[in-house]
Amino acid sequence: MKRVAVHRLDGIDALVLDEAPVPQPASGEVRLRVNAVGLGFVDGLLIAGQYQWKPPLPYVPGGEIAGTIDAVGEGVTGWSAGQRVVAWRMGGGLAEYCTVPTGALVAVPDRVPLETAAAVVLDYATADYALNVRGRLQPGETVFVLGANGGVGGAAMQIARANGAIPVAGVSAGHRRDAAMARGAMATVDLSAPGWRDELRAVLKGKAPDVVVDPLGGPLTEPAFRSLAKRGRHLVIGFAAGGIPALPVNLALLKNADLLGVDIRDFAESEPDRFAERVKTLLDRIARGELASPPVCKHDFAASKDAFRSLQRRDRSGKPVIALQSG
Repeated sequence: MKRVAVHRLDGIDALVLDEAPVPQPASGEVRLRVNAVGLGFVDGLLIAGQYQWKPPLPYVPGGEIAGTIDAVGEGVTGWSAGQRVVAWRMGGGLAEYCTVPTGALVAVPDRVPLETAAAVVLDYATADYALNVRGRLQPGETVFVLGANGGVGGAAMQIARANGAIPVAGVSAGHRRDAAMARGAMATVDLSAPGWRDELRAVLKGKAPDVVVDPLGGPLTEPAFRSLAKRGRHLVIGFAAGGIPALPVNLALLKNADLLGVDIRDFAESEPDRFAERVKTLLDRIARGELASPPVCKHDFAASKDAFRSLQRRDRSGKPVIALQSG
């Protein structure tokens, strides 16, 4: 089978298209004929050796995997060849076939394309876990989303609005306001402007956000936390802005506020059944039209390097998804 792999953790230039034997499913596993693989910020870190977990080599990237079950291993019940499924792993997806433990599988509704499922499984699950589990979001609350035009940010706005909350988008430039509004924002704030905290207060009519969704880190975290309402929740999802901020902890005391880490990998590994159930609910809501599908920027398998390069561009039109086969 064909696959994309790195034989050294040296970034995009180390990606090669090579061949490997078709894997056989072990006990408790299924083999997938891979149709589509979503890419995210972590994928770029993994192939560059910049993630906290260093994968063994050769490493096949791509963990947001959608495909069709091709074979089942010994002892597998409840799953059969031909079923459309999605899974999230720490890699292995950028190959014509891969094996996945059954505990990681989620059935994809017929109305949801596999490319959409690959774009949803991590970004939407992260936003859902952040808002509804860690953040205890309630209808009517205001959610300020940093990095609103990114995958997790856009998903957070969709989920917040669908759950009766009020999403306000923090965007990196004024010309990106329209894109954020199209993703579900009820108002926008230009984070590149020096007085963005004043703009935030103005759009909220003097009030403060109840929840901050923060996948960026860097210099935006402290002013965003300072903007939080009393008893608010600041959700730390990542550091896509490049820096890990230092926050004066007296701010949490003064605001009686929560600073909450959101580690979707820990949730998926420690509570796999609960993770799978939440992903299933998200896919069902998309199938019913309650949540909008994420915009997808499709790349061919042979052009995987271009898909990884698109992760570095803030002006990309959607979630990078590599299409291996139709389905």
